[in-house]
Parts: sequence; structure tokens; C-alpha cells
Amino acid sequence: MTSTSAGRAGEERAVHFLQKTGYRILMRNFARRGGEIDIIASLGKTLVFAEVKTRSYEAFGGPLGAVTPAKQKRIAQTAAIYIQENGLKFDSIRFDVLCVLPERIEHIPNAFTPARTTL
Repeated sequence: MTSTSAGRAGEERAVHFLQKTGYRILMRNFARRGGEIDIIASLGKTLVFAEVKTRSYEAFGGPLGAVTPAKQKRIAQTAAIYIQENGLKFDSIRFDVLCVLPERIEHIPNAFTPARTTL
């Protein structure tokens, strides 16, 4: 399996995981100006921007270690564009990371908080 196909399969697993736990998927693979958000979902009145990292092992920081500060900034900037384009109103906004490993999915709500100047 290539890394691209593994990533797609991991994203599918993440979507099903979120749906089973009550999330409503609004969009997948939203991309604008150099940034992409894997999954945009809602849970009640919370808008969730989720980054999915699929790995075959946990060494070297595992999937969460791949969500660098630079990646967080790009995700937050892209999230701001999504909100602006769609005129959405939610009580809160959250940035989650889903770590997809062969034997499990680890969901980390509020995995990071972007700088105030981004949103």
C-alpha cells in the first residue's frame, strides 16, 4: 500500500469513527491558498477542523508529532477561509487531530490552539 492510499484509507476510518461518535461531517479535503483541512465536522454547536495522520507505527513522535507549528498555522488559516466563505455561526471552534494506527484510532480534541491573529 502506498502512503497516499494508506492516507486515504486512514481518512475513511477517521470519518467513520467520527460519525459513530456523533459528529456530522460537513466537508472533506477543503483546500485553499496552500492549506488543506482533512475533515470539517460539527458536534452540536461546535465546529471541528480535524487533521488526520495515518501511520503504521508510533516511533518518532507518531502521528501527532507530524502536526508541526507550521502545519497548525496553515490549518488555522485555511479554517478562517472556510468560515468566511460559508458564513457559519457556531458557539465554538476546535482543532482536533486523529491519529490512525493499524490497531486503533486516537482522537485528540483541542489538539492545538491557533494564534489569535489567525482566526
